[in-house]
Amino acid sequence: MTQTRLGSLIEVCISIFIGFWIGLASQIVIFPMVGIHGVSLATNIEITIYFTLVSVARGYLIRRYFNNRLHALSLKIAEKVQ
Repeated sequence: MTQTRLGSLIEVCISIFIGFWIGLASQIVIFPMVGIHGVSLATNIEITIYFTLVSVARGYLIRRYFNNRLHALSLKIAEKVQ
């Protein structure tokens, strides 16, 4: 059974939603540790949103690529069995 494109997108979005909050919290902690000071919460949220959008696209494309490869492989195996 293959996962639908919508199913892939929903899974990735849930994962990225969780990652958004982890990323935001880490920026707030890590930025000052590496000498980046004075970044407002609004700027931290904006930066996190950009990275989140990139992550959604990346995760979706990777998931679809491997899902399609797995489906093609299963069809090949099924042909050999027949």
